[in-house]
Amino acid sequence: MLMKRLRWQILVVVVTLVLVGILLLSQGPVITPILPQAASGGVYTEGLVGAMGRLNPMLDWNNSADRDVNRLIYSGVMRFDARGMPEPDLAESWGTTADGTIYNFSLRPNAVWHDGSPVISDDIIFTIELMKSPASFYPQDVKDLWSKVEIIRLNDKALQFKIPEPYAPFLDYMTFGVLPKHLLESIPIDQFLNAEFNLKPIGSGPFKFDHLLIDNGQVGGVVLVRNEQYHLQKPFVEQVIFKYYSTSAAALDAFQAGEVAGISRVTDDVLPQALAEPNLSIYTSRLPQMGFVLFNLSNPEVAFLQEAKLRRALLLGLNRQRLIDAFMQGQAIPLDGPILPGSWAHYDGVEKIPYDADMAIALLKELGYTLPADGGAVRVDKDGKPLAFSLVHPDDDVHTKMAQSIQENWAKIGVQANLIPVPYASLQNDYLVKRAYQAALVELALPRTPDPDPYPFWHQAEATGGQNYSQWDNRSASEYLEQARVTTDFGLRARLYRNFQVIFARELPSLPLYVPVYSYGVNDTVQGMQMPPLYDPSDRFLLISQWYLVTRRALETTPTPAP
Repeated sequence: MLMKRLRWQILVVVVTLVLVGILLLSQGPVITPILPQAASGGVYTEGLVGAMGRLNPMLDWNNSADRDVNRLIYSGVMRFDARGMPEPDLAESWGTTADGTIYNFSLRPNAVWHDGSPVISDDIIFTIELMKSPASFYPQDVKDLWSKVEIIRLNDKALQFKIPEPYAPFLDYMTFGVLPKHLLESIPIDQFLNAEFNLKPIGSGPFKFDHLLIDNGQVGGVVLVRNEQYHLQKPFVEQVIFKYYSTSAAALDAFQAGEVAGISRVTDDVLPQALAEPNLSIYTSRLPQMGFVLFNLSNPEVAFLQEAKLRRALLLGLNRQRLIDAFMQGQAIPLDGPILPGSWAHYDGVEKIPYDADMAIALLKELGYTLPADGGAVRVDKDGKPLAFSLVHPDDDVHTKMAQSIQENWAKIGVQANLIPVPYASLQNDYLVKRAYQAALVELALPRTPDPDPYPFWHQAEATGGQNYSQWDNRSASEYLEQARVTTDFGLRARLYRNFQVIFARELPSLPLYVPVYSYGVNDTVQGMQMPPLYDPSDRFLLISQWYLVTRRALETTPTPAP
């Protein structure tokens, strides 16, 4: 009996081993792939369209090329992520009171200048005082805002800001490039413009100034090296070199000659050639601009424009995609509302109104606009008044062609648009500001302002003397804008802006057309590239810490399936 039991147990063990062996063989060998990972090193050289002025954030407001370089040299107290949400930069943390009138900021203990000195509260206060001074190139409205803010130094690493009334976009104003007080406080204001510091800057950003490239006595470029003491994620790229070129075409020539790996801006005139380059990747992102047809809703000569259904018919009869494809070389995206797509405040759920001339005609007939019995091409109301108005537009080639296309579209549905071409400055000062127009083709620009704040363009209080050029008077929409402007709760603000956009889409006080895009060319050897939505061209460097040129091999841990 004992021998039988042992034989049975041995048989069970053998069968088990055979089954396990079969299972293992059926799985095949476990392969552990070796994958490339980003590594430190490499030099990125960019062809920068423009010329160097002064590498000082107080002086770069009107020079995009300087802002591009300064974006890498300097840091702000705050910065904004790809959706326009505020996040700390030099600040380690921040907070505000419930009423939104007091902001507290704590600076990072490891934030230091490129010369090794700590960044302290005094640097922030010193920079703001400079910003308000005549030495600064900041616009007057920014200076006026800061003149109303009380700043309290709590200690070396903490500050408090008191604003006279709640203003949620205040954090936009905390992104200025901070300057080192210990290096600049001895320079008189009248000598600030020509200070040596502007050519040998010291900041606290991810890259620090190394030297200028001089060509025949002229500044031909700037060399930056990685800041090894950077307070946020250190870049992988060790060195960034900017070389200046007068045009995108010249920068593209330099790329083709192997002199640069990137082109700061690929303009429409060279876009086809750039797209044909096998080793050049073109990245695009929307700019902070919105094309509209504005209506003067208070002009008694065109009282019919006050009818929301008629404005809807005009949008239905407008081929917006053709404006983009035919006159902007496809370098724009359709716009469906008054808040930029890509923003945290943008609501994508509003109705998308297509191009549908038949539906536009049906809606005009429903409103009582018919073609005259004598066979005229322009629709008339019951009193015989024609559906006609003037459309003022910039007199440049692109906007003139757009206006002509709009005119043709509306003629097909029986609406007459009489075109008035004027210089853009005249359109602004003589027509929009004075409210002396019927309809206008314009682009509303929101540069360097990640917070959407549509209040200036659409609140009823701005209809007289403000930027509400359409003079839209909708109390519900205005209330949502008022509340969103004073609350610091971003979740609540998003809901308020959603409600505002729903009303706008229903009423269509003006017709949204397009958002232009910015094109950026980078060699395929640069990995980790992403282009966030832009509020300034320098925002293309927002994620530069993720770019890499060098890789290392690393083992990937591959889980082994259980039998």
